[in-house]
Amino acid sequence: MNKKLLYIPAAVLFIGIFPLPIVYYTLLKLVVIAAAAYATYEAFQMDEQSGWMDIWVIVAVVFNPFAPFYFIKALWMIIDFATAILFIVFSRKIR
Repeated sequence: MNKKLLYIPAAVLFIGIFPLPIVYYTLLKLVVIAAAAYATYEAFQMDEQSGWMDIWVIVAVVFNPFAPFYFIKALWMIIDFATAILFIVFSRKIR
């Protein structure tokens, strides 16, 4: 799969920093958890033991839409921004 697909969840996360309807955040969680699953697979395919798999598992747990975490908006903004950066950095690491 194309590594540029990881820019999609990054964009969704950057948009999620703004106040939007709750439906958007449910969609955001679904997109992020799917992308984290793909990123976990890609991290598994990498030859090195870099810790990326652990990072993506943590991201999937935090953004799990089926057993959600409830944080204040300010904390979600930081998490969204940091996770978007992670997706961008990781997309440059994979082949």
